[in-house]
Amino acid sequence: MDTDLKTLREEICRIGRSLYARGYVHGTTGNISARVPAQAGGGFLITPTDASLGNLDPARLAWVGDDGVQRAGDRASKTLALHRRIYQAAPHAGCVLHTHSRHLVALTLRGVWRDDDILPPLTPYQVMKVGHVPLVPYFRPGDPAVADIVADLVARHADEGRQLRAVMCDRLGPQVWHETPAGAMAVLEELEETASLWLLGDCRAQPLDESHIEELRRNFAAQW
Repeated sequence: MDTDLKTLREEICRIGRSLYARGYVHGTTGNISARVPAQAGGGFLITPTDASLGNLDPARLAWVGDDGVQRAGDRASKTLALHRRIYQAAPHAGCVLHTHSRHLVALTLRGVWRDDDILPPLTPYQVMKVGHVPLVPYFRPGDPAVADIVADLVARHADEGRQLRAVMCDRLGPQVWHETPAGAMAVLEELEETASLWLLGDCRAQPLDESHIEELRRNFAAQW
């Protein structure tokens, strides 16, 4: 097996174990995918359908071509269509994570801040590391209609000069992407922590004001 491909398989499994151990996913919920470098064969790896992220086998991850045709491994997750569209719409994305993170799902049950931003800008690291996170209306798990909505949201933010890094699917959980699996996990962690803080404060905390956000833009290129 190509060294790059072997390392990527192992990294996906490491991320899965970490998310499972910390309660970001439970049972067989959630999925992870990552782009395969061209020199290693291209396409992307994605966790199998109904697999537990806490007990992934590197050799059994589904390997799918850019055309969506599965090359090897167990049957790909039912979110395959959505992951493919995210990679097409966001060329910077190297990994996509989907979890059923408790506080984020609870937030949608209670009511998000706004449909175009599930959380107000509460902390500097949320603004710097996560950015805007729009709400995607409820659809059944695996519904291909979600892929069109997410691709449109990515394009709209790009038109406004921002890179979208996450969306929140109503009652299901976040879809988060970044250049690397570790980077995607860091975005997810910051997003879930912010949701926890917002709920702990009974959704009453005052957002950062525009002067604070502008300072983060100037000093850290925050895309808010």
